[in-house]
Amino acid sequence: MTAQLDKVLYTAKAHTTGGRDGASKTDDGRLDVKLSSPGTSGAGTNPEQLFAAGYSACFIGAMKAVAGMQKITLPADLAVDAEVDLGPVGKAYGVAARLNVSLPGMDKAAAQALVDTAHQVCPYSNATRGNIDVTITLV
Repeated sequence: MTAQLDKVLYTAKAHTTGGRDGASKTDDGRLDVKLSSPGTSGAGTNPEQLFAAGYSACFIGAMKAVAGMQKITLPADLAVDAEVDLGPVGKAYGVAARLNVSLPGMDKAAAQALVDTAHQVCPYSNATRGNIDVTITLV
């Protein structure tokens, strides 16, 4: 079942040429990157790195939203290290993701509950759920 948006809050727009060995630029000019295939000597980033950055930033946003609703104070030095794998799936390709969440100083049970709830509200988590392997670990 596909989830339909109740309301569009924001629309990101990017123009890409050349695929993995090209360039991508957003309509507002805030992002303008060269792209290179993973494992090559190219000077650009790749879609998997962009996905890792996007997912980790989005997950932090989800944790902040949940913490705000639950009146929880988050540590100032919270962090998410994301790893995105690219590999074959039969005759196609797929990705898998791992998020390593650091919430220093928080009670472990409270931190785990926060991470679990954030995983339910994060747009990236909801987009990937049931589609790719995602592992979220409290470190």
